[in-house]
Amino acid sequence: MLSLQQVAYAHPNKDVLFSNIQFNIGAHQKLALIGNNGAGKSTMLRIMAGLLIATEGNVVADSRPYYMPQVFGQFNHLSVAAALQIDNKLKALQEILAGQVTETNLSILDDDWSIEERAREALAQWGLASLHFDRSLATLSGGQKTKVFLAGIPIHQPEIILLDEPSNHLDLQSRQQLYELIRNSRSTIVVVSHDRTLLNLLDAVAELGKRGITQYGGNYDFYLEQKELEAGALAQDVKSKEKALRKAKEVERESLERQQKLDARGKKKQEKAGLPTISMNTLRNNAEKSTARIKSVHDEKTGNISQELNVLRKELPDKDKMKIGFDHSGLHKGKILVTVNNINLQYDTKPLWPSPLSFQINSGERIVITGANGSGKTSLVKLILGQMEPIPGAISRAMSNTLYVDQDYSLIDDRLKVYEQAELFNHSALQEHEIKIRLTRFLFTQEYWDKPCATLSGGEKMRLMLCCLTISGEAPDLIVLDEPTNNLDIQNIAILTSAINEYEGTLLVVSHDAYFLKEINVERNIAL
Repeated sequence: MLSLQQVAYAHPNKDVLFSNIQFNIGAHQKLALIGNNGAGKSTMLRIMAGLLIATEGNVVADSRPYYMPQVFGQFNHLSVAAALQIDNKLKALQEILAGQVTETNLSILDDDWSIEERAREALAQWGLASLHFDRSLATLSGGQKTKVFLAGIPIHQPEIILLDEPSNHLDLQSRQQLYELIRNSRSTIVVVSHDRTLLNLLDAVAELGKRGITQYGGNYDFYLEQKELEAGALAQDVKSKEKALRKAKEVERESLERQQKLDARGKKKQEKAGLPTISMNTLRNNAEKSTARIKSVHDEKTGNISQELNVLRKELPDKDKMKIGFDHSGLHKGKILVTVNNINLQYDTKPLWPSPLSFQINSGERIVITGANGSGKTSLVKLILGQMEPIPGAISRAMSNTLYVDQDYSLIDDRLKVYEQAELFNHSALQEHEIKIRLTRFLFTQEYWDKPCATLSGGEKMRLMLCCLTISGEAPDLIVLDEPTNNLDIQNIAILTSAINEYEGTLLVVSHDAYFLKEINVERNIAL
């Protein structure tokens, strides 16, 4: 069991990331920890692991958790053995076998005589049998690094497992292996991930947000159903509040008109009666005060409704606020865009693919390129886009406008500021305020406009890219997405999915995310 008791965390600059977090994870429970970028999911996982001290509160665990971090280059200085947390044991074992049977070595080994054998078996399970324990992680690919950390699970056989984006960099086969591991495990598991297939293997969801932790007693699909119900209720509340605001303004107008008519009739009667000027002034002042009182009462009412409406609108899902709005009139369904005839590539005089490739891509199709890591998916994309030429074979292309989106969103120029980047795509001569309205719609408010693009997260770069497309207004003949969900959280994947589903042109995707492929209605597979 793992228990968080009134946990809070604040950054060194005193900014509070989350506070008053209290929930329990039962023995053998498998929980998804989800939330938007910046909510503090990875920080909370590190607090659970005991690697970070909470500002307030306590974490109570029945045993020491095994923590798998989100793998980037920050571990390049480690050896494989150090990453697996077995370097000291392996060294002690080797020294004992060499005759150095000291109390220190025996204490470090702690009777774990099978550690080397178990470690080799665990690495072999992940296809890393030839990996030496002293090899540097800096020499490994992203997928290999991820597999090294996953191999630590059977080595340590922990009762509590904490996983931060464990499917990142894994190909489809390795993801299936990870899914089986989670299905069959009897450990308590907490997972931070944007992989919806993985999240559906877990039996509960905890959402970390502005209001703390909200728990849902089902898998990710169940969570989505509940969120849809909440969103529907919220949309109805917004609609009702908008109606109430219109009614309140109408009542205010009618009340003021009625008062003005009464005042006008009263004034005529007073003039006919020939009242003194001082009395006329007093009556006029009273009428003005009465009108002001009525206006004040109605202003307060409409102001309160407007405030409540703004609060509700801020709660609406961000994907519902972002629309690309392409002009699709230039796209021609069924037109042959690419014809590939018996192509291959030569690497060290060897062909990249066992058999030459031949296929067509027609306008309007949605296609995925699949294959194991190293099978040449990115190379095929470069051939299709004309960035490389095949040897042998030939490719004919009939696209006038293509868009290539890689997982680092290198379409965004890190040397530019956010507004400057948006301005680059202003082919239709929009006014400055119109560009800024579009930036704001994609959550780039005023404080972002002069911010360097280099400081943006993956999700922010993706949103800026979509915003730039709305500013250009031109629908590409072909959009190519290369592992587009790798560096995105669930919120930003939903935004990307919604935007892609508005697009009526041709889509070519390289992705291992089966859930994403299903959501964007991919209909054809080019398997390598």
